[in-house]
Amino acid sequence: MHTSPNFSKYPDGLVPVIVQDDDSLQVLMLGYMDEKAFSLSRKQNRVTFYSRSKKRLWTKGETSGNYLDIREIHLDCDQDALLIKVKALGPTCHRGTTSCFD
Repeated sequence: MHTSPNFSKYPDGLVPVIVQDDDSLQVLMLGYMDEKAFSLSRKQNRVTFYSRSKKRLWTKGETSGNYLDIREIHLDCDQDALLIKVKALGPTCHRGTTSCFD
């Protein structure tokens, strides 16, 4: 991906991110990224969000080991939302399920 989202479209600078399994195309979760989370995700090739509850950057899987390895990043037509296709290394949801949308 050569273009970054327009983080200034949101007052808090957080862009919504839809995470989708690259093989099954199942939607796994929704999260939010600020500019630092986006940059770190691209650098490490693993999904890092800005956690609104923890008030910090949070790499999905940092405690569970259930990382989300990035396969593709797509920016929507308005440059204010992301679709990230991933290879999930274990369950995505904190409940132990594949998706947060079961």
